[in-house]
Amino acid sequence: MQIYKFNKTEFNGVNAKLLYEDKFSKEICLSMAKNSFMKEHFAPNPIKIHVLKGSVEFCVYNEKVILNELDMIALGSMVKHSLKANEDSIIRLSLSLNDTFSRVKEVLNK
Repeated sequence: MQIYKFNKTEFNGVNAKLLYEDKFSKEICLSMAKNSFMKEHFAPNPIKIHVLKGSVEFCVYNEKVILNELDMIALGSMVKHSLKANEDSIIRLSLSLNDTFSRVKEVLNK
């Protein structure tokens, strides 16, 4: 049995770390420093975004919602969205197995 820790992170811009992968999905830890953002992008497959710590402004099709600690949102494939951290935040990003961690890293480098 292995424990996967989401709290082993730093708050310097936006960072991503692949924590776990199995035959069904990938679990990624996103850390976002206060006022950092991820520009509009989309995933080719459904995703889940779960705020574990902090608060994030989440924008989908120009509709903004605030996701607070322990809130989660699920999106279908190809849904354009963006994120802005209202405070230092830790996010669990769940990807389908067909998606890639390298795609997430590319989004961070936009």
